[in-house]
Amino acid sequence: MLLEFTKMHGLGNDFMVVDLISQHAQFDALTIQRLADRHFGIGFDQLLIVEPPDLPNADFKYRIFNADGSEVEQCGNGVRCFARFVHDRQLTRKTKIKVETKSGIVEPELGLNGWVRVNMGQPKFTPAEIPFVAEEQEALYNLELADQLNIKIDVVNMGNPHAVTIVPDVLNVDVARLGPQIEKHVRFPQRVNAGFLQIINDKRARLRVFERGVGETMACGTGACAAAVSAMRRGLLSSQVEIELAGGRLNIAWQEGGVVWMTGPTSTVYEGRLDLRYFQG
Repeated sequence: MLLEFTKMHGLGNDFMVVDLISQHAQFDALTIQRLADRHFGIGFDQLLIVEPPDLPNADFKYRIFNADGSEVEQCGNGVRCFARFVHDRQLTRKTKIKVETKSGIVEPELGLNGWVRVNMGQPKFTPAEIPFVAEEQEALYNLELADQLNIKIDVVNMGNPHAVTIVPDVLNVDVARLGPQIEKHVRFPQRVNAGFLQIINDKRARLRVFERGVGETMACGTGACAAAVSAMRRGLLSSQVEIELAGGRLNIAWQEGGVVWMTGPTSTVYEGRLDLRYFQG
């Protein structure tokens, strides 16, 4: 049996999207790793799966698997592509849907020209909610890395955990060296996404993100939300900002105590079919 799939991306953060409402398949970690390989497979940052919801107030269930096969709670660029996918595949006629994820309900709304606006929910900051090992909640935390390097981080949960560091020039940050150390730091028991944010002015910033289980990606929606909220809390950014990533720009809006709104584009690259047996162990 051939499995239908769609290759999509949000600002270069790319996905293999599979409808498991009208067809059936099972994915283990090894199969996902083989599919994610950019030389021998489809190639993607995350596998997105559409399923029937478990919750009565949701339209769909949304599962996300990183390229290493690990399942994660949320993906901001992915949920925008998810909304575009279920509409294009005529799984729904709604332009505003409720999507069940491991971290709760998110509500994407389709706009014009492939743009999608998403209610990403409220950010969380306490160490237990990240999760992050700390004796008490602080504005910033000191994180000890290799070679006696100490960095200051903020921690934010946007449905998944993020560590945010303000840097003077994001283009000169050694993300390949620092990212894995932060991701797998002992103080993050479920690992973490590491964001490096450069403030341009109060309405614009640049960001690079090292995603857990993937590596540095061209864009990260939840990372942009987490970084923006972190800087807004410190008075470094206004309540509506543009976050510039390698793959393009996202608009983020947040008021203290409210939900985070993320708006950005989606793109469909191609549709295909494959025999999943060739990728299974």
